[in-house]
Amino acid sequence: MIRIAIVLGSTRPGRLGKAMSEWVHARAAEREDAAFEVLDVADFNLPLLDEPLPPSTGRYSHVHTKAWSDAVAAFDGYIFVTGEYNHSVPGALKNALDYLYKEWNNKAAGFVSYGSAGGTRAVEHLRTIAGELQMADVRAQVALSLASEFENYRTFTPSEASEKNLQTLLDQVIAWAGALKVLRPVKDEDKRSYVLAAPGSE
Repeated sequence: MIRIAIVLGSTRPGRLGKAMSEWVHARAAEREDAAFEVLDVADFNLPLLDEPLPPSTGRYSHVHTKAWSDAVAAFDGYIFVTGEYNHSVPGALKNALDYLYKEWNNKAAGFVSYGSAGGTRAVEHLRTIAGELQMADVRAQVALSLASEFENYRTFTPSEASEKNLQTLLDQVIAWAGALKVLRPVKDEDKRSYVLAAPGSE
């Protein structure tokens, strides 16, 4: 079965993205055409990129990198849940993307974004990043405005239109993830289970 990760990109205390990742996962879990799991970047304790070799080499030195690699490699596609920080991508998400290379290659990517402008500017940047990492980004997007999709700018209350847009996004990510499978040879290393790195452990 197709496996899709819902990647929660914000790590800040009180982040709004957690409610959105839970919403995406709940709606996705109602489907029978793919399996879904949330990957919370905050769980992996990634410092600012500290690998001595470029990620394209696939030669990782640190436990936290290997744990992140194993987690990402296990999926056929990704739905990135992202806020918009200063017209761009949250630093923690950009850092997490930069840690790896081949693990992202030839996989589908979709975006659920939020912010004062719906997070659209962050997604524009993410689309160019995805292209460099050889991910195929789908056209559909769920853009959630803080003014209309959140009660008092805090409590997430998705609109009917957003619910519909999410289903379209799921359709496209699943379809592209399946289509791209032929480009990804199955390797034993892609079947490893991942273990989260404890803070400070190497």
